[in-house]
Amino acid sequence: MSATEAPNVHHLSPVRNPGMALEIDWVADVAINKSAVERRAATLATRRSVKKEAQAAWLLKAISCIDLTTLAGDDTAGRVQRLCAKAKQPVRADLLEALGMSARGLRTGAVCVYHEMVETAVEALDGTSIPVAAVSTGFPAGLSPLATRIAEIEASVAAGAKEIDIVINRGHVLTGNWQALYDEVRAFREAVGEAHLKTILGTGDLATLRNVGKASLVAMMAGADFIKTSTGKEPVNATLPVSLVMVRAIRAYQERCGVKIGFKPAGGISAAKDALAYFILMREELGRDWLEPNLFRLGASSLLGDIERQLEHHVTGRYSASHRHAAN
Repeated sequence: MSATEAPNVHHLSPVRNPGMALEIDWVADVAINKSAVERRAATLATRRSVKKEAQAAWLLKAISCIDLTTLAGDDTAGRVQRLCAKAKQPVRADLLEALGMSARGLRTGAVCVYHEMVETAVEALDGTSIPVAAVSTGFPAGLSPLATRIAEIEASVAAGAKEIDIVINRGHVLTGNWQALYDEVRAFREAVGEAHLKTILGTGDLATLRNVGKASLVAMMAGADFIKTSTGKEPVNATLPVSLVMVRAIRAYQERCGVKIGFKPAGGISAAKDALAYFILMREELGRDWLEPNLFRLGASSLLGDIERQLEHHVTGRYSASHRHAAN
């Protein structure tokens, strides 16, 4: 696919997951061959080479799947407004024209903020199809009282958030209390109403890949529309081995239940080449449907800047300074 053939994908309707009853036997049967997972993950970015026009096209596609994010303690309304402006115009107009994309309406997949900034983001994005995603449920640790976490979801939805990125209580996973995890995520699913539920597992805190696989299944059984690797605040965030385990759980859930679940790696994804590796993962493990923002997102704050630098290099043959492509 060439850059000029990159489709206008903004915005497909996200898939909803009705969930199912908790099947403990299915969870107990999860087995992960760690060495095999690591070998497979290590080859993802080396077996295929994406260059020139094809690379530009996939980087443009990646932009449409980015949840452009600011989750800093010093966030202000002005910063969020600038982030929303970048979400609406993620690439300089001259580069889009050179790439034949001026009329394609390129946008990011969403803007992701704390609850306090939801109304600001909704107002800034008014008139666009870009959804606001709110991190919720005691982000990033998920250790607030359950009633408080549910109230936070309801407040963000009332403020206009169309997607809610919730965090699980990792203690349920570490102690093997799958019923508690299921009940928690199910309660969150009920609280989001018509909004979409993206469940953050906090994989860097889950100790083993087997725990990651089990938590992925339970979250989907409870009604998660997306499963997401990380908050970005853990010591280790998105990695290809963890992502491979999660997308294979998605495949198993689809095969058993007939429902497509979205996937969002987040945290530490800052280079264009990393985005391409995740696209290869999705294409090879789940198929073409998972190359669209209704089933795939990249949680990032600085990734867009590097992608824009790579696109400028494709057009001009020169790399520009990173500060020329700041997100906010």
